[in-house]
Amino acid sequence: MAPASVLRRLTLVLLSAGMMAGAAAAGLDSEQCVLLKQHVLQPGAPVDCPQLQVVRFSYLDFDQVRHDDGEIMVMAAVAPQVKALFDELLKRRFPLAQARLMEHYQGNDDASMADNNTSAFNDRPITGGGAASLHAYGLAIDINPLQNPYVRRDAQGRLVYSPPAGQAFGERIASRAGSSEQVVELFAQHGFLTWGGDWKKPIDYQHFQVSRKLAERLARLPAPQARQLFESTVVAYRACRTGHGGKPKDRKVCAAAAG
Repeated sequence: MAPASVLRRLTLVLLSAGMMAGAAAAGLDSEQCVLLKQHVLQPGAPVDCPQLQVVRFSYLDFDQVRHDDGEIMVMAAVAPQVKALFDELLKRRFPLAQARLMEHYQGNDDASMADNNTSAFNDRPITGGGAASLHAYGLAIDINPLQNPYVRRDAQGRLVYSPPAGQAFGERIASRAGSSEQVVELFAQHGFLTWGGDWKKPIDYQHFQVSRKLAERLARLPAPQARQLFESTVVAYRACRTGHGGKPKDRKVCAAAAG
């Protein structure tokens, strides 16, 4: 465990950097909120317009052509880290097919996946029903769904891929362009400590999220306190991985401890 003084200093550094990065992310205005409520956001959702923010960024597509129209909606508390994350993807020349807000798909997750769209906020339950998805908190990100499909077994034991064309990428090749395996640690370094590719059933290669426990805490806090709490988990994870105050630990161990 890193000394408390070290964690406090690292948190202050991240918060300061977050204020600068936050300038590149636009908060929801009244028009955006109206559109969101028409197409995606339903009454009783875990978060509302004041807690959400649109992060705009540039990215390279699979032909390495630059696009400056990338948009992703997340909880405002995590927006600075998300901006830094996508800026790093650009720096690494990691390709994204596209990144459009879920309102373009009327909140239809299948349509977004079929379009190989990278996205985050979507007010919906987890796949198969039940509890609210972490996407409904703006605290889960899906990247390149075609190259990184959601995989489950049906009642007959057959593998089912979402999107269906993702079956071509069922055999995982980490070095293949756009594969999520290349950026698991990067997402974790920016607070998205859970990767669906680590799950046993279903497996969700496109999916990165925070823990449900953290999501519920963040949703209850005012924005400044929520941001500080999220940044503290980033600090704790990074400290664990680099071994501040002790020996560096495994990614999964650090994710469990920090999140």
